[in-house]
Amino acid sequence: MNATRWQLADALKTLGRPVHAWSGGRTKWNRTAMGLNKTHTLDALSIGELDHENRDAIVRVPQQVCVVRATGRGAYSRTTPNRYGFPRLRRPRRKQHYGYATGDLVRATVPRGKWQGVWTGRISVRARGQHGLTTAMGRFNVSHVNLQLLQRADGYSYTRREEGHKKGLSPAGRGS
Repeated sequence: MNATRWQLADALKTLGRPVHAWSGGRTKWNRTAMGLNKTHTLDALSIGELDHENRDAIVRVPQQVCVVRATGRGAYSRTTPNRYGFPRLRRPRRKQHYGYATGDLVRATVPRGKWQGVWTGRISVRARGQHGLTTAMGRFNVSHVNLQLLQRADGYSYTRREEGHKKGLSPAGRGS
């Protein structure tokens, strides 16, 4: 990685713009000097040269961060093999059933039964119309009639999480 970094820095210097490269040790030193927790977001804020003697400091950190996870867009293969490689079941040609595709974010209004109530989650579609809904509380089957589309599946899941930061440091957009 270091060899690639220096080759990239040399190539960028030929463009005539200032280019700087630091080690991961510099990032750790800046992060610990600022009293920040070890996260990818706070590491990105700590990269580069900070002059601690002249009071260079990171004054704001994000309160929340968006976490993006790749979930895929389904399989191209029309069969699912068993552990020996032989076809176990056939998948349908179509990926959409009753207007929904696997991975869509939906709101389900279940009128009666064990899972009665309003639920939000991702679905896995089935040709018969009885789709599987995955929520934070578990997974259950729900009819396509009781679903309302919130977001089409794009191959990613998006969540937010609180970003840990040091005491006394104001989150982004707020004064201390």
